[in-house]
Amino acid sequence: MNLQNPLEIEEQKHKKLEKHDVRIKVECCSVNASDIMICNGSYEIAPKLPFVPGYEVSGEILELGSKAAEGGLKVGDRIVGLNKDLFSGFAEECVLMDKDVWQLPSQVKFDKAVALVDSYTTALIGLCRRAKIKETDIVLITAGAGGLGLAAVDVSANVFRAKVIAVCETEEKAALLREKGAWAALTFNPKETVKKCDEVTKGHGVRIVFDSVGSEYFNMVLKCVAPEGVVIVGGTASRLVPSIKTSELLPRSFSLIGVSMRNYRASNNAVYRQVVQDAIDMADQGLVHPVIAKKFPLDEVNEAMQYVTDGNSAGKVVLTMKHDD
Repeated sequence: MNLQNPLEIEEQKHKKLEKHDVRIKVECCSVNASDIMICNGSYEIAPKLPFVPGYEVSGEILELGSKAAEGGLKVGDRIVGLNKDLFSGFAEECVLMDKDVWQLPSQVKFDKAVALVDSYTTALIGLCRRAKIKETDIVLITAGAGGLGLAAVDVSANVFRAKVIAVCETEEKAALLREKGAWAALTFNPKETVKKCDEVTKGHGVRIVFDSVGSEYFNMVLKCVAPEGVVIVGGTASRLVPSIKTSELLPRSFSLIGVSMRNYRASNNAVYRQVVQDAIDMADQGLVHPVIAKKFPLDEVNEAMQYVTDGNSAGKVVLTMKHDD
């Protein structure tokens, strides 16, 4: 994926707030593959130009719409937000809807917050709510060194104490996964992964697979799942959406589960709100530790996007804002 359309930084007029809007002074915003895809015109949405990418944001509240002010938020609050409708996080100021804003405890820093909310909530919904992960489980996690994969490793190994087999691109990233709690970390090799899962489970297969790669690798991990196991599709880092025939589910009788925070926001807002709060609480209590690969100032936004595009990052890439005040 090449960065085809470099971003330009320019002044924008203030948006007038609607009643449920929250204006924040942005401190940090994560850089995600979807931001780059939107800019390249290869994403599922095509925003009206001019467009400002960025949806995982943190900062302080500057102004509240009339209804937003009735919900407990106040000017000066430290917050984190998921702005998947309005985006606009690559900026010094950003407007979100109040239902996409959560207050941050002082223990959770702005940079860690934007490395937390989307990845960890997706991992929590898939592993906890849908797969009912237990301490006795063995979990296979692909794309282990990406933001979502690292979150799944952290949640599985350090919150639920499950045994994790993680798969990633390089030995350097594998070492990081072991530091994060993975019992075994392998580089991408289909035969080796199947062999390791077979060895660890004595041929029974892993109960949970958390896949965020897609592509042909997805078909390999299906060979590792146990009868009545669960395969969670949390993302497609390869941008090659896997396909599976229903007949492939029958021999092992496993379940296939898709997880989308955007869908939960629209279809089950109570779960959406609660699971983000759960992730924040876990970080506040020191149960999870999001990994930041590298931080860039806003004026190096194109360098940050290229860094993500090149696949250099183990963890999240974060933009930081410099304010004159």
